[in-house]
Amino acid sequence: MHVDLIKELRNKTGAGVMDCRRALLESKGDFDKAACILKEKGIEIAQKKSSRDVKEGLVESYIHLGGKLGVLLEVNCETDFVARNENFKKLCKDIAMQIAAANPLYINFEDIPEEILEKEKSILTDSLKSKSKEDIKKSWETHLNKFRQASCLMEQSFIRDEKITIKDYVNSIIAQFGENIRIKRFMRYQLGG
Repeated sequence: MHVDLIKELRNKTGAGVMDCRRALLESKGDFDKAACILKEKGIEIAQKKSSRDVKEGLVESYIHLGGKLGVLLEVNCETDFVARNENFKKLCKDIAMQIAAANPLYINFEDIPEEILEKEKSILTDSLKSKSKEDIKKSWETHLNKFRQASCLMEQSFIRDEKITIKDYVNSIIAQFGENIRIKRFMRYQLGG
């Protein structure tokens, strides 16, 4: 297996050298397929780790626009060892910048209060009164998907790599460290907002 290809895959995915090597062997040298294999394995690892307690971590701050926009963010992990790691710190900084740039309202879709979803549905239904129930249902699904991507941090496209979501990015770091990582809370401040 060519070392440069392994290195490039490691830089792209953040996965370990041996994991990159195995993925490239499994994909018979196909770089994109190997990246997909690593992504799927990262999701599997993240799901297995998701129930474990996270009591360590960092509170990250990010100030932008000459002090006119700021973010405070808490990201938790299982151990102090990971909390002090440069890749974990980079993850926290990247997520704080994401919040500053994309202005999410919630962390996950499950965090959206039911009354907010009902209000969105009511507004959409009122604007489509002349349409059939089938058309309204399709429009609602499309609208809900766009609302989820705009409002939920984990569903947003990562500002540094539009091909992945924040959830994908966090899962890749979970796979890299082999322990659970959770975005606990955030607050975005904007002068005059």
